[in-house]
Amino acid sequence: MRIHIATDHAGLEFSTQLQHHLAEQGHDVVDHGPLDYDALDDYPSFCIRAAQAVARDQAAGIETRGIVFGGSGNGEQIAANKVAGIRAALVWNIPTAELAREHNDANVIAIGARQHTFEEAVTFIDRFIATPFSNDERHIRRIAQIAAFEQDGSLLPDPRAGQDRPADVLAADDTSFDPEAG
Repeated sequence: MRIHIATDHAGLEFSTQLQHHLAEQGHDVVDHGPLDYDALDDYPSFCIRAAQAVARDQAAGIETRGIVFGGSGNGEQIAANKVAGIRAALVWNIPTAELAREHNDANVIAIGARQHTFEEAVTFIDRFIATPFSNDERHIRRIAQIAAFEQDGSLLPDPRAGQDRPADVLAADDTSFDPEAG
């Protein structure tokens, strides 16, 4: 499998170690940067390029995944998800790694390098790579809805449409809401 990797300064050490780990497992690893430590570097270009490469490979029929690292993984996930065809999931444990693949057919994962040890991160990544998509109809349907929105902005009809009430959950004169109630 081809694995595209990107990070920022916070995940550079993880990225380097991970490239060795994945290559030892027989994966074709492509590093999208950075090359050197720079505490002021910006992750979006690295992560977007990795996500673009995953999307290109998938379109060409190449089995591929992407892994992006950062301090928390949040910004890296957001950046990767800006690429058409990418479903990037923030992973923080084994169940989220499995569900990202089984339910969402995620093709990129984001991991917070400051949130986990390298050993923990590797267990998430290995599980993510090894877990197949379930192909359950409900998950296929939901992924298709996301792809349709991504392509042309289409959504399923709003089930609230045509009802005699505001579309907002709380009407302007609704005094029953108590923000202190928890």
